[in-house]
Amino acid sequence: MDRPGTGTDRPGSAADRPASGGRRATAGGDRSAAVGRSVHPAAWWLWALGLGTAATRTTNPLLLAALLTTSAYVVVTCRPNTPWARSYSAFLHLALAVLLVRLVFVVLLGSPVPGTQVIVTLPEVPLPDWAQGIRLGGKVTAEGVLFALYDGLRLATLLVCVGAANSLASPSRLLKTLPGALYEAGVAVVVAMTFAPQLIADVQRLRAARRLRGRPDKGLRGLLQVGLPVLEGALERSVALAAAMDARGYGRTADVPAAVRRTTAALTVGGLLGVCAGTYGLLTAAGGGYGLPLLLAGVAAAVAGLRLGGRRSPRTRYRPDLWTPRACLVAASGVTVAALLTLASSVDPAALHPGVVPLTAPTLPLWPAAAVAVGLLPALLAPMGRPAPEDTEYREDIEEPS
Repeated sequence: MDRPGTGTDRPGSAADRPASGGRRATAGGDRSAAVGRSVHPAAWWLWALGLGTAATRTTNPLLLAALLTTSAYVVVTCRPNTPWARSYSAFLHLALAVLLVRLVFVVLLGSPVPGTQVIVTLPEVPLPDWAQGIRLGGKVTAEGVLFALYDGLRLATLLVCVGAANSLASPSRLLKTLPGALYEAGVAVVVAMTFAPQLIADVQRLRAARRLRGRPDKGLRGLLQVGLPVLEGALERSVALAAAMDARGYGRTADVPAAVRRTTAALTVGGLLGVCAGTYGLLTAAGGGYGLPLLLAGVAAAVAGLRLGGRRSPRTRYRPDLWTPRACLVAASGVTVAALLTLASSVDPAALHPGVVPLTAPTLPLWPAAAVAVGLLPALLAPMGRPAPEDTEYREDIEEPS
């Protein structure tokens, strides 16, 4: 005889809950469905790199502001509630610091852009003859400051786009999608990427704890007393990570024939050289004829080399991430923004690169702005809102006490 509150008589158990669609899905099936609905981490990186590529094609502050707004809205809408997802604010602070440093340099060292609108005249430091072309102080013109602002804003937008990818894509899931030949390098990159968000989370946690205890958390004293526990925690995590990697056989390789190893090295090195030469050809006017074919050939050779090199890494993937139609649309939206802004920079360069001599207000080109709006598609496809019924059932099943 079953005791009350145990077995199938337990109130509120999984057997008493109605399953969606007239059936009760198993926990494994629900989790597989949840994995299938999640966006591939490489899709988020392609989307973010597409926005970053678009940012490099323009210095129009209105378009750059539209790219910043697009990335921020998608991050707020789609990022999960994880420690590494909170690193977006750190990249925003880094982008602001880069912009301020660029402005300070143009004020102190001058600008290559000639200008007539003098804002302020600083005391100029005389330099020896061998430092011709460099000045310290002197006239600060509005044209030079505006040129530095446009240029710094472009770099800041690129950094923010990288921060968006780091906030949206899980580093551990991204590592699982790398080919076997890049597994060791991918582990190093992922560990480096996850260290900064974890460090920021530790600092915030320790500062909050010190404030609750009535101790100072700012200034040099607070920094010293917070820094030691943070470094101690980082050391403990590194030791735990090393033990986990050693227990899982990290670094083991399979025996492959010498001919395959030589072919792999030749294809990989040749492909990377072809990618570099093809990229240089695309960026220069003289290499417009051979740049694209050489780039495609280099990419094909590098991919073949990586596929062959993956034979040396005998590892399997548990529940691998799949390229769902939603992930393809997310990646395609970023690539579309990059392609349209690249096309716009060649069709109407004056609109994407407003002049500063003479001083004129930048205008917002309509169809490039509409192209930037395509980057908002992930906010409609993958919002982190109310979970689906299958996700809710899966969490209830695994949280139910036995």
